[in-house]
Amino acid sequence: MDFMIRTLTIQPAWKAAVVYIDGLLEKNVLNDQVIKPLLNLQSTMPQLAYRDPEQLMQFISDSIVSISEVQAVRQVNECTSQVLQGNAALFLEGVAYVIILGTADWESRAIEEPFSEAVVRGPREGFVEKLKLNISLIRRRIKDPHLTIHNYKIGRRSKTDVALLYVEGITNPDLIKEVKDRIEQIDIDEIPESGFIEQLIEDNSLSPFPQVQNTERPDRVASALLEGRIALIIDGTPIALIVPVTLAVLMTSSEDYYERWLPSSLIRLIRYGAALISLFLPALYIALISYNHGLIPTKLVLSIAAGREGVPFPSLIEALIMEITLEILREAGLRLPKPIGQAVGIVGGLVIGEAAVQAAIVSPVMVIVVALTAISSFAFPQYAAGLAIRMLRFALMIAASVLGLYGIILMVLLISAHLMKLKSFGVEYMKPFVPIRSSNWKDLILRLPLQKMKQRPEMVKPIDRRRR
Repeated sequence: MDFMIRTLTIQPAWKAAVVYIDGLLEKNVLNDQVIKPLLNLQSTMPQLAYRDPEQLMQFISDSIVSISEVQAVRQVNECTSQVLQGNAALFLEGVAYVIILGTADWESRAIEEPFSEAVVRGPREGFVEKLKLNISLIRRRIKDPHLTIHNYKIGRRSKTDVALLYVEGITNPDLIKEVKDRIEQIDIDEIPESGFIEQLIEDNSLSPFPQVQNTERPDRVASALLEGRIALIIDGTPIALIVPVTLAVLMTSSEDYYERWLPSSLIRLIRYGAALISLFLPALYIALISYNHGLIPTKLVLSIAAGREGVPFPSLIEALIMEITLEILREAGLRLPKPIGQAVGIVGGLVIGEAAVQAAIVSPVMVIVVALTAISSFAFPQYAAGLAIRMLRFALMIAASVLGLYGIILMVLLISAHLMKLKSFGVEYMKPFVPIRSSNWKDLILRLPLQKMKQRPEMVKPIDRRRR
């Protein structure tokens, strides 16, 4: 049993008990700062004039226990909740309330470099699974008394601690109210990970595009807060959520601001180019091979035709075979231990690609197309955005196999219409791409020098737009 009751006899007339859950607190703290002082109280009791147990309880709370967090609780449900969170409860016979002692502490992993958002230049620390430690990482970066934190308990049974952070005086009050309303409307048994909250508060659950940004980097959260956005940090997960988000934000890396503006702008151009390659290249190959041969130079057409000689499948099936194989290798690489996963991804891709060409299942050009697509897909700073592109790639391939280039154009129009309609907490998803305003393009595809970026992004309508 992990439910522990430590009974104490202060005097024959005074009996007390300390209740706690073993494993959710630091026993040394409990012994040294609570139990020992209470036991030592026996020697001083003859000199004390406390005949009322409530006066004695107040004396213990004020002068005996040396825990920094002490709270009086009268409700049984509140007492139970506090004990289940790792705090200890002190009962004294004859007193109608208990003292909650802030002893909650459990083992957590050390701060490490974020796995999914590694950078060449920038901080090497990422969030961990401990809420208080994660908040302290934000406090270190924003030493501003206006940094506001609201605490919630979400989940009827899990009662997961969730912290909502924003900077008062910068963040728009309407945005704060909207986020709070959505958080308070969540009604679910448990919140095992931040992905549950992300799905429960997003605007359009049917859209393939993420409407909530997730990150493991404290520096990224701090920057978002100072732009006027809101962060959600959930106990038990290293992934923080940031709202609202736009397509332009998802294409931005923290490192873009740590390097000088020229190399950062070049890297962004490459990143956008990689996104277009990852989305359109297989579909363009299928359309050009199946319908629009005239758009390909004659020598290249002959070379592709020679490579496809003996391949029994149409270009769509050929592309699907390679793309699905690529996704299987990618998934296997993620689930296996890191050193083995990397080997499976590299060696598996080389071996399977070469074997497929030798067996005339796919053409050499298709292997090149899929390889270039795979490499380009790794350029996305946000994993969730990359997933959306991977899903849409299959839809574009099918459209290209049916209507050729017209199918691709039709899909582009449908995707564009969806993006124009999509919002994240009231913010248009395509801002600042549209409407086109020169003031909003200082930090988009190209990034101007920091001296030119004197205002916060307009998309979230911050109260204080000027950076000081």
